[in-house]
Parts: sequence; structure tokens; C-alpha cells
Amino acid sequence: MTLPLMPKATAVWLVENTGLTFEQIAAFCGMHPLEVQGIADGEVAIGIVGMDPVANGQLTAEEIRRVEADPKARLELAKRDVPEPVARAKGARYTPVAKRQDKPSAIAWLLRHHAELTDAQVGRLLGTTKATIQKIRDRSHWDMQNIKPTSPVMLGICSQNALDDAIAKASRVAERRRKDTERAQRRTEREKAAKAENAKAEAAAAAAAAAPQAVAEGEASTAA
Repeated sequence: MTLPLMPKATAVWLVENTGLTFEQIAAFCGMHPLEVQGIADGEVAIGIVGMDPVANGQLTAEEIRRVEADPKARLELAKRDVPEPVARAKGARYTPVAKRQDKPSAIAWLLRHHAELTDAQVGRLLGTTKATIQKIRDRSHWDMQNIKPTSPVMLGICSQNALDDAIAKASRVAERRRKDTERAQRRTEREKAAKAENAKAEAAAAAAAAAPQAVAEGEASTAA
């Protein structure tokens, strides 16, 4: 199967902006489902900017909606005759020096009010590091006593739209993970039921095969 241009960047965008399952994204981008889950958890493709496959003509919005509606469906590349654009990578979010001292308070606020955000999302939103986030989470930050949880919007570190977008993406990832877990549980239950049925059938067959022999042995004993 032909892969999209910059598969990992495309996977990042699909994870953040669609309701596709990890398996569907993995199949389209030529990746393992666990690698896609790692992207959703912020452990894989760190620093890679998502590339919109709809904007560059590799997919259509209708194709994404079609596959979102059917977990068994798979995405198909749209036909294009023009060269594909190359996504430009960008560095970490810049925060003015005057506001950098407010980052710990913003991190503490997000950890308290939006625990669904991954450390990677918090890092991208505020322009901070996982190490700093962890220190504030476990209260080992050197200035912990002076940190007062405050909305990053109120502090001017990020916009309300950026915060809302991050929360919405986290919700989509959580919902996708829930659906994947439910599908895995149903698959396991079906496999267990099938094994139980097979075992029952084998036991019945064994009993049926043993019945004539038991009858014969009984008649022989009677005759003796």
C-alpha cells in the first residue's frame, strides 16, 4: 500500500484532529498501533508538527468521516497530480522572558483542572519541559511554596482557543482509547466463548464415542 507523504507527521495530525482508531491510523501511515498510541500519549514523535492530509490533498474530509463511522474500514489516499508540499518543522513555543516565571503556576493549574492533558500537551501549550511538569506534580520544584495555580490564559501564556483545542484533542484521544479497550475486551470475550464451545463439543464427542464401548463391556459382563 502506498503511504502518505511524511507518515509520522500525518499520524500526529490524525491523532490530534480525528476520531479514527489507532489501528486505522496505523494502517494508513504504515505504523504499528502501539506506536500510534505512543503519539497520543506524547511519548512518540515528540517535536514533530502534524501535517494535515486534507489540506495537502492526500485525503478528503468525506473519506475521514466514512472511516470514522466504521472501525473496520481503512483510509484510502486521494488521487493527486500535483507535487505534495513539505511540512515545515518548528521549535518550541516562545514565551516572553517577563512571563517565564509564571509558567510553574500555569502548569500547576493545568495539572489540577485538566488532568486529561498529557505532559506532552502541557509542554507544547506552555513551552515547558516534562521534567518541570513532573517536579510540580510531585511537589519537588525548588519554588513550590510560591507557586499558586493560575490559568495560563489569565497569565497570558496561551490563548483560550489554544487551551480549548488542547482539551478537545485530549478528550478525543481518551474516547478513542476507551473504544479500543472495549473492542479488545469484546474480542477477548468472543475468543473465550469460542474456546468454551469447542471444549463442550469435544467433551460431547468424547462421551458419544465412549458410550458404545461402555455398552459392550456391560453386555460382556452380563453374559459372563
